[in-house]
Amino acid sequence: MKILLYISDLIIPLVIFYIVGYGILMKKNVYEDFVTGAKDGLKTVVQILPTLVGLMVGVGILRASGFLDLLGDLIGQWTRYIGFPSQLVPLAIVRMFSSSAATGLVLDVFKEFGTDSKIGLIASIMMSCTETIFYTMSVYFMTAKVKKTRYTLTGALMATVAGIIASVVLAGMM
Repeated sequence: MKILLYISDLIIPLVIFYIVGYGILMKKNVYEDFVTGAKDGLKTVVQILPTLVGLMVGVGILRASGFLDLLGDLIGQWTRYIGFPSQLVPLAIVRMFSSSAATGLVLDVFKEFGTDSKIGLIASIMMSCTETIFYTMSVYFMTAKVKKTRYTLTGALMATVAGIIASVVLAGMM
């Protein structure tokens, strides 16, 4: 097992040395290429920053206002019939917008119910098999200047529902 720890510690430096070495062999100005890439990366960050701030503020307002709890109670009346706890409805909603806010909700779930509880297991599995749909779409499509998203939202919502169902089923097996 220790060999895997040593290998994982060496992977990143080896990849960096490989890239720099390959660039030198190809007679490229590696530092100049790195600086150009960093400039392009900062331009991308500046472009997506308003979207990120808007999403984080919106989720923060919904959470602080108690609207998520109200929505969780309303929708939770229906979800308990399929085995999905009403306490996780706010998590399922927030997860579609912000991973960091969803992580905060998961920590709250862990504090209240425990990590090994059925609700804790469903929350953990759901975090790993669902995506931040609106964040991902807004950032990637804005960066790539995509105007027509076609069936992306429908497919992403279907995948999220499948992930939620899978989390309930898998947690029930444990």
